[in-house]
Amino acid sequence: MIVSICLLVFFGCGLNFAQPGDESYVSKTEFDALKEKLENLETKLRDTEIRQINSDSQIAELKNQEKLQAIETRLQDSETRLNNSENQIMDLRKKERTKVMFSAAAGGRGAIGPFKTDTTLIYRAVITNIGGAYSPSTGIFTAPVAGVYYFTLFHHTGKPYGTVLYLYKNNQQVIMTQNHKAVHETAHNGGNAVFLQLQPGDQVYVRMTANSFIWGGNYHTTFSGFLVSQV
Repeated sequence: MIVSICLLVFFGCGLNFAQPGDESYVSKTEFDALKEKLENLETKLRDTEIRQINSDSQIAELKNQEKLQAIETRLQDSETRLNNSENQIMDLRKKERTKVMFSAAAGGRGAIGPFKTDTTLIYRAVITNIGGAYSPSTGIFTAPVAGVYYFTLFHHTGKPYGTVLYLYKNNQQVIMTQNHKAVHETAHNGGNAVFLQLQPGDQVYVRMTANSFIWGGNYHTTFSGFLVSQV
């Protein structure tokens, strides 16, 4: 197209092959050289146009890739937030499902004690044991999950001995309930309660000191606890 236009311009300007010596005369050699130059120029222009088109295509492709990467990033962020939400929901459901509570009495027997040494009381008459954390064979409660628990202990006692009961967390004395031996009365009652923050595997139990006495019959003496809140 460019060559054709240039040739028309040349002819329009009076270029011809008339006679040597004429002002408008152009030799065949000069014309061919000029034609070749114009063709080369057209080729270069066409190559430049093609490179421009390719460059535009590459830019458009890069922009599309950037858009895709941005979309993928947003999708990954959304997936991460969704997974976190699902994990939180699962944790909440797990906490809702975790039920731990028990009550047991030193029932089925009359007088318990006195003993020559401190003794762990075994509350054999299980009233409630949801979650199975209390063992009626050892008298020990073992925390199944981390949380805040509430415990109570009550006792009934009478002549001729006093009573001292300690509630333990692992090997640590936490609270106690105590009665001196009855003098004018025939019996005494006592009790105590506490909130404890426990970790899985922590043990809670009641020990009676040496030379103490409790009455185990008729469900007077009890040990109870339950999970208040998981943490």
